[in-house]
Amino acid sequence: MMTWIQNNVPHKGLNGLMMGISWLGNGGMVWIVLGVVLLLAGWKLRRRLYWGLAVLLSLGSNALVCNLLLKPLVARTRPYDVLGYDLLIPPLSDYSFPSGHTSASFAAATAIYALHPGWGKAAYVFAALMGISRLYLGVHFVTDVVVGAVIGVVMAKLTLLLMKRTMKKRI
Repeated sequence: MMTWIQNNVPHKGLNGLMMGISWLGNGGMVWIVLGVVLLLAGWKLRRRLYWGLAVLLSLGSNALVCNLLLKPLVARTRPYDVLGYDLLIPPLSDYSFPSGHTSASFAAATAIYALHPGWGKAAYVFAALMGISRLYLGVHFVTDVVVGAVIGVVMAKLTLLLMKRTMKKRI
């Protein structure tokens, strides 16, 4: 599948877009910034404080499972190392499984959707584009992206459930 993607999908007109989308996901950057903005907005609109906390805690729980537990445990080699094709971005130093970019994006999108479905739909579209960008750039296998999305959704749902049970009322 990765060979087919690399041989048939890349197009010079998409390279910049896919690199940009992927760059926004580096370290969960776009989602962390959104969580912090929601926290800061929460000082005036208390509901947004809860939203920011939900996004940031979902990202944190996801990072623990995805990046600190599964990546080193599975230690899967990246597809470009196995299949030997050229990259548009510098080679990465961590393991491939699961996709941290995709996982973080789906964790944040799930938290956002639970709190505001309209914005959540847009967040899910961006999360899907994040996963597609990782395949397009050749830094993940399809299973890395699919499992990353599932982990992100599950960790956000568990985080939201824990928040609901531990907070007597929303902030």
